[in-house]
Amino acid sequence: MIEKLRALADEYAQIEIKMQDPDVLADQKRMTQLAKRHKELEALVSLLQEYDRCESAIAFAAKVTDADLKPLADEEAAQAVIRREQLLGEMRSFLVPEDPQDERNVILEVRAGTGGEEAALFAAELLRMYLRYTEQKKWKTELVSKTDAEGGGIKEAVVRIEGPAFGDFKFESGVHRVQRIPETEKKGRVHTSAATVAVLPEAEEVDIAIRPQDLRIDTFRSGGAGGQNVNKVESAIRITHIPTNTVVACQTERSQLRNREIAMSLLRSRIYEAEREKLAKERGEMRAGQIGSGDRSEKIRTYNFPQDRVTDHRVNRNFSNLPSIMEGDLSALISSLKQKDSELKLEQITAN
Repeated sequence: MIEKLRALADEYAQIEIKMQDPDVLADQKRMTQLAKRHKELEALVSLLQEYDRCESAIAFAAKVTDADLKPLADEEAAQAVIRREQLLGEMRSFLVPEDPQDERNVILEVRAGTGGEEAALFAAELLRMYLRYTEQKKWKTELVSKTDAEGGGIKEAVVRIEGPAFGDFKFESGVHRVQRIPETEKKGRVHTSAATVAVLPEAEEVDIAIRPQDLRIDTFRSGGAGGQNVNKVESAIRITHIPTNTVVACQTERSQLRNREIAMSLLRSRIYEAEREKLAKERGEMRAGQIGSGDRSEKIRTYNFPQDRVTDHRVNRNFSNLPSIMEGDLSALISSLKQKDSELKLEQITAN
């Protein structure tokens, strides 16, 4: 492991040289990338220097023969052995490469699953939970589409989150199950229902090339509440990508042009994610180093209201204070998932 860490320290030294190159200095984008990586590795270099000092203290104690100096050298060596192990633990995290997707915007999709009206209500609560979390992070959100359920709640909703959100949201894909007593339940029985969540990294135009001739674009009148514009102007957009039969729609904006822009962003993201999944399967890497499969059919979490408990099944851990979590306090959950993901990836790296 230490050899891999020293290789990263060598990368740090090479970055310092590159950052002094006039051609690199003139390239702002390249300089920004190098500066970011330089800062990431700076702490590692400092830890490695301390690690080397510990090694030196241990080696020095082994060579000391002077009777007066030996006890002091041995004491320093004993402390160095303990600190060396601590340093190795701290440096292990640097071996896990950052996912370049983590800084991307997010397309978040929430849909009611099994459970009828209760599932629709829970889907709406999940959506609100995520929106409250994005508010805390000061990320912008934009509603792409939403279909309300007749008895309250939502059938489905798609939201675009603008900010480096994918790193926080990427483990939310899957089935979220709720256990509670519905308001309409007269006998006090606990019901179980579910909602599904899908999280896509937003694709940019450079990621996916979509030919105009491969698209079928339809316009239609928006439905639901929306003022005078509703049902009078065909501002809503539906786009079909013919080769993949991927269909997206947006009707939340009054401007047809803006609805089209949002719909195209959603279309690119869905195609991009499908390509990522396909490539991972071909390489035999289907979420291999990640928590769970990310599949929408995978049950990832249970929200038990009577017991004030949220259970994340991937880390096999319970979290209390359910009302706070539903208000967007997801920090503990997300941190736990990130830590588990890093541990799994590190196990793979050290095994290889």
